[in-house]
Amino acid sequence: MLRPSTPEDAAWIAELRAVVLRDDLTRLGRYDEVQVRERFLGSFRTATTQIIVVDGRDAGSIAVRPDEGVRWIEHFYLDPATQGRGVGGAVLARVLSDAGQQTFRLNVLQGSPALRLYRRAGFVVDSEDEVDIFLTRPAG
Repeated sequence: MLRPSTPEDAAWIAELRAVVLRDDLTRLGRYDEVQVRERFLGSFRTATTQIIVVDGRDAGSIAVRPDEGVRWIEHFYLDPATQGRGVGGAVLARVLSDAGQQTFRLNVLQGSPALRLYRRAGFVVDSEDEVDIFLTRPAG
């Protein structure tokens, strides 16, 4: 279900990001056709990114970046055709269990339906602003 990413994955993940985030960013008045891709490409790291494979095809990505005692979940995108089938929940559960007793953090856009997934996985809201909601899943 997960494979290591390669440099060749960057372009299609950037496109997937643009598709997945378009509605939420548009609703928030933040969608920019170029910036949505460039922001990803500027932070893509193969060492921290894995590719979600479903039925033999690449269907998404998830990155886990260590940072001063916590692990940040970033770039968690799933092809819209694959959403709603439990894949995101299964990937998140695997990433959380693979890391053992670690504290995780992430942010999600205001109004994103992904917030339900994160709350079910034990994440709680730390703070929020007009664009993002920041969540933590404490160790243990």
